[in-house]
Amino acid sequence: MGKMEAGVVYGKKYQELLQSCKDGGYALPAVNVVGSNSINAVMEAAAANDSDIIIQLSNGGAQFMAGQGMVDSDTAKVMGAVAAANHVHLLAKYYGICVVLHTDHANRKLLPWIDGLVAAGAKYYEKHGRPLYSSHMLDLSEEALDDNLSTCAEYLRKIVPLEMSLEIELGVTGGEEDGVGSDVDITDNAKLYTQPDEVLQAYNLLSPIGHFSVAASFGNVHGVYKPGNVQLRPEILKSSQELVAQSHGLGANPLDLVFHGGSGSEKAKIEEAIRYGVMKMNIDTDTQFAFATAVGAYVEMTPRAFSYQIDPDDDKPYKSVYDPRKWLRQGELSMVERLNEACTDLHSGGRSLAK
Repeated sequence: MGKMEAGVVYGKKYQELLQSCKDGGYALPAVNVVGSNSINAVMEAAAANDSDIIIQLSNGGAQFMAGQGMVDSDTAKVMGAVAAANHVHLLAKYYGICVVLHTDHANRKLLPWIDGLVAAGAKYYEKHGRPLYSSHMLDLSEEALDDNLSTCAEYLRKIVPLEMSLEIELGVTGGEEDGVGSDVDITDNAKLYTQPDEVLQAYNLLSPIGHFSVAASFGNVHGVYKPGNVQLRPEILKSSQELVAQSHGLGANPLDLVFHGGSGSEKAKIEEAIRYGVMKMNIDTDTQFAFATAVGAYVEMTPRAFSYQIDPDDDKPYKSVYDPRKWLRQGELSMVERLNEACTDLHSGGRSLAK
């Protein structure tokens, strides 16, 4: 696999990157971000590990990026995602790694968000000759399969001219991700397990249109749960790959598969999923916790600095302690540390395709 220019990858280069993952037996961490601090921490971790990376925004993350004070929340969701993408386009090449830009979990009610981003992406493409985002995700997994796939086909047709990819979800990932989720019983529910024939139906419809990836549910759940409550069954991914390969005369692992709800997962199950063609694992809960715990520890170490500008006992000024750059940096460093672990677990370290 040839080297690529550092920066945001898309189109054929994105597909080459995913093929490199599958050929090399590794996957990319896909990290949800909410602002420049988390975006920069993700790129810092990728550079430190010589790993390519996926940066993604949920609708709420995008809205937060625009600012909670923006009155029109629908506009904020679109413009925050645009702002985040521009930030990454501007800086990624200086970190010397390849970055995939992606949006996460858009259900039916969030389609106007995707419409706004497709429109913004078309303008960006016309001006720069490249897409604003590498891919978007539609999560219509709670709908009837035919409705899910027909809508996905409609959107894939819209974004293929922009050299973009689409991620779809089949089966229900338990739990909740920024307002999009399911209330299925995570301990015993068939909806948590995608059926291989559903994956084949998706492939038959979408592959003639353009490139897509599949978040196929194999018992995965958003968030972190007590061990034993969630039964991951990666063999479902294996069966799906084999059915598509046999039906279309393709080689091993023809599908680009996505592991949602990766936080807190067993290492052995992660390894198995990668063997079956998972090239992307989503991480959100663990990185949020890493950021928060480091900030909390910093405040606990210097509590008076967060109650007084000047110490009432000895007149010591605390400006250098409560300076936001100090405690936000602690959060960034902790997030980087957690992503070091992710790069190790997914075997992406030292695999960057960036020149």
